[in-house]
Amino acid sequence: MPKRIGLISLLVVCGLCSLPQPTNAQALVPHTLQLDAAKLEQQGLGLAKEAAQLAQFQQFELALPRARLASQLAPKNDKVWFLLGGLYLSPQIQDLDKGIATLKKAQSLNPKNGDVQFALGSAYFQQQKYQEAANYYQEGLKLKPNDAEGLFNLGNAYYMLSKLPDAVAQYRKAVSFDKKFWPAINNVGLILYEQGDIQGAIKQWQGAVAIEKQAAEPLLALAVALYTKGDQQQALAMGQAAIRIDERYANVDFLKQNLWGARLLSDTKKFLELPGIQAALQQREEPSSPTMRQRIIPQ
Repeated sequence: MPKRIGLISLLVVCGLCSLPQPTNAQALVPHTLQLDAAKLEQQGLGLAKEAAQLAQFQQFELALPRARLASQLAPKNDKVWFLLGGLYLSPQIQDLDKGIATLKKAQSLNPKNGDVQFALGSAYFQQQKYQEAANYYQEGLKLKPNDAEGLFNLGNAYYMLSKLPDAVAQYRKAVSFDKKFWPAINNVGLILYEQGDIQGAIKQWQGAVAIEKQAAEPLLALAVALYTKGDQQQALAMGQAAIRIDERYANVDFLKQNLWGARLLSDTKKFLELPGIQAALQQREEPSSPTMRQRIIPQ
C-alpha cells in the first residue's frame, strides 16, 4: 500500500530530524515519536474524501486503499468506517463479510446513523439472508422513517420472503414520500403480474415509464405484458426501445436478479425470441464504429 508506507516514512523522517545529535560519551536514550492525533485525523478525513470522489467515478479499487488508511488515521469517525464498508459492498470488490464487519464498527461508533443500518441490510440482502436484511432495514427506518429508498429495500426483502402484501405496502409507502420513485412503482407491477392482474401491472409500468422514459426495466415489462394481451406492434416497438436503452434486460439471469417472477420470465423468454427483438439485439452487438463501444456500468 504505497500511500500508507509513504506517510509512515514521512513521519519517521520528521521524528529523526528532531532528535539531538549524541556526544561520544552520551548514552542513546530511546525517543518516542509524538504524533499529532488531530492532524492525523484531518489527513484521514482528506483521504476519505478522495476515496469518496473516486467511488463516484466507479474507481472502487483505487478508493479502497485510501479508505482503509483513512479508517486507521481517523478510527473514531463513523462516516469513514461507513465509507469503507460501502466500498467492500461495491460490485467491483464484493467482500461482503469484510463489509459487514466494517459497517458494524461504524454502527458501534454511531448507533443513530440510519444509513449504516440500511447498508447492513443491503449486505445481508446480497448474502440472501433476507430476514436479517429486513431487520436492519426496519432499524434504519426507525431512524429515517421517510426514506423512500429504505422503504423500497424493505419491500424487496419482504418480496424475497414471499410477504407480498407487506412488500406492496412498503413500495406504495416509498412512493408516498417520493412521487417520482419509479422503481417502487415498477416492483408493484412485478407482483401484480405474478398474481395474474396483468392490467393492473400494465398501469403500474405505464406510470413508471411516464416518470422516467429512459427506464429500460418497466419499458420491457410493459412490452411483454402488451404482447401477451395481443398488442403486438406497440409491444415490439417498446421492446426494441428498451433493449437499445440497456441490453442487460435481454438477459434472463439479470431479470431474475431484478426480482422478475416466474410468470413474467416465462412470457419474457417468448418475447425475446421474436425476430424483431433478435434483430435489435444483433444491432446492439455490432459496433457502430471502429472504436469499441463503452460498456454500460451497473449501478
